[in-house]
Amino acid sequence: MTTLLRRLLAPPLPPAAAPTRETIPVRLPDGREVAVLRVRDARARRIKLLVSERGARLTVPPRASLREAERFLAAHLDWLAHQLERYAPEPDLPPFAPGDAGPLPLRGAGLPLRWSEARALRIERDLDGVHIGHPAQLRPASLRRAVREFYLAEARRDVGRWLPTYLPALPRAPRLIRIRPLRSLWGSLSPDGALSLDLALVLGPPAAFEYVLVHELCHLIQANHSRLFWREVERRCPDWRAHRRWFRDEGMALKTTLARLIAP
Repeated sequence: MTTLLRRLLAPPLPPAAAPTRETIPVRLPDGREVAVLRVRDARARRIKLLVSERGARLTVPPRASLREAERFLAAHLDWLAHQLERYAPEPDLPPFAPGDAGPLPLRGAGLPLRWSEARALRIERDLDGVHIGHPAQLRPASLRRAVREFYLAEARRDVGRWLPTYLPALPRAPRLIRIRPLRSLWGSLSPDGALSLDLALVLGPPAAFEYVLVHELCHLIQANHSRLFWREVERRCPDWRAHRRWFRDEGMALKTTLARLIAP
């Protein structure tokens, strides 16, 4: 029997065990106690601490002990407190609405906003910032949908400008590129070659956005985070460490800002 036939006829492997989850209390350096979701995940390769709108999550791979996870968490308490503060919703900032004074964030800057009545809703960039033309009766939900489309067009423009630089050195092009709000990730590459990017990236510095694109494109060469992978990233983006630090320190504020601007 050939190897291929044995593989096809072999009984299916048992499904991977579901991650085990436990919420643990953690005391921050300022004395506050917060809840952290600790997840033991068989698919994880390293200990990771992430913060999203759902809170803090500590992922522990099967080979790491809980004591190692506790030490890792203790070493990152200052970072955790900083991220929780930046990612917390701002009670003083209502959702984006008609007549908002702005500015409108784009590519690391705040652009002045101008409003005027028009027959149809449109959002355009000009030399003075961003102009929003709108009918007299404008629903906030319609405005936020238009803002989302405005950001999507700007993000596509950036990706379309950068992508041709990197495609010739890749084994293949992405099957497609999706740009949409992502909960906690900045980008991902699926096994079938579909590349996803967070729409919030267009609010931040262009170099940081381009780094995320480069990062995901390099997964077409190395589908992992090995030294070979980071070598490919550094070849295309020598400042990747600085960009990664920026996302750890400042990035979550982008997601919060985008949610305020486009939330239904």
